[in-house]
Amino acid sequence: MTVRPAEAGELEIARQRLAGFWGDPILVRGAVYPLADCEVLIAGDFEGLAAISRRDPPIAELVALNAFTPRRGVGTALLAALPGFLGPGFRQIRLTTPNYNLDALRFYQRRGYRLAALRPGVVDLARREKPSIPAVGDYGLPVRDEIDLMLDL
Repeated sequence: MTVRPAEAGELEIARQRLAGFWGDPILVRGAVYPLADCEVLIAGDFEGLAAISRRDPPIAELVALNAFTPRRGVGTALLAALPGFLGPGFRQIRLTTPNYNLDALRFYQRRGYRLAALRPGVVDLARREKPSIPAVGDYGLPVRDEIDLMLDL
């Protein structure tokens, strides 16, 4: 699957699509990531999108990842393209997911990402700033905590 950086008019379309799914800005670890400040990778014909922040080298932040065509290798292709897209100067990719997202935890770990941090209760605090964050997630699990995963490059 082809993965390319979003350019010109498609960049705004990609950011709007991510915002429709995740909201904008995205809050993780107490940090605010406006999608307008993120670079975006596109897989295929908008089959998947990844928003990346380079603001904290040598760590790149994977702010959002969506595979709109599930179980077809879209997310895997986006992750595989990240190191080449980032280039030199970055030694790790970090991402954050809430505790309820068991599918994401499985997906990332199977692709080499390792558990790096747990912040109990931080999503409850973020919900004060962004009330659209749900209280209950997949599998009926409460949405309370954040988990960081890291990949060494």
